[in-house]
Amino acid sequence: MTDYGDMSLDDYRDALASSDPTPGGGTAAAVALSQAAALTCMVADLTLGSERWQDGWLGAQAAKDVATPLLARGHELAGEDAAAFDAVMAAFRLPKDSDDEQVRRRAEIRDATLGAAEVPLKTAQEALSLLNTLPELSRSGNSNAVTDVGVAGLLASAACKGALFNVEINAKSLPDELATILLEELDGLRGSAKQISRELMDSVNSRIND
Repeated sequence: MTDYGDMSLDDYRDALASSDPTPGGGTAAAVALSQAAALTCMVADLTLGSERWQDGWLGAQAAKDVATPLLARGHELAGEDAAAFDAVMAAFRLPKDSDDEQVRRRAEIRDATLGAAEVPLKTAQEALSLLNTLPELSRSGNSNAVTDVGVAGLLASAACKGALFNVEINAKSLPDELATILLEELDGLRGSAKQISRELMDSVNSRIND
């Protein structure tokens, strides 16, 4: 499995730009999650320990506690997402000449497709957990870095909503008993991300114009 955290920015960009099916959008969403976490940590550190921003210490620490594990986790999810899609492609290449082979192939495709939905679902869940911390950081953190909170929010929102595209397209290829649960959670995550993103952007714009 590729470790996207070890790749240079140029190598990652070129891999994403290539005609290879992986890395793709799900990997990009997970990398965006890691970048959102990095910006969050930066703003938190610019807030913590500064007497001027003491009112924001609690929110900054809460944001940093969520963001710090996601620095690495985002890159792990990027690799897992690419591997999950590769597993789907491998399943479709299985032989299907006999009845037994066809049964095995269908089961492998189903299991791999479920995995390809579950990995981006994790990315979306993690992105929403980070996004949840950002409105307070934008309100009470170091105001000199409020635009960085805004960019962190945009990246976290993109990570969440982008990952959910991959959940949706894979869920639609699954049996109803598997798809229904995924799609119900998808709707909740998408709605929450939209609401929190709007709150965050309003807060950032308000503080810029104070």
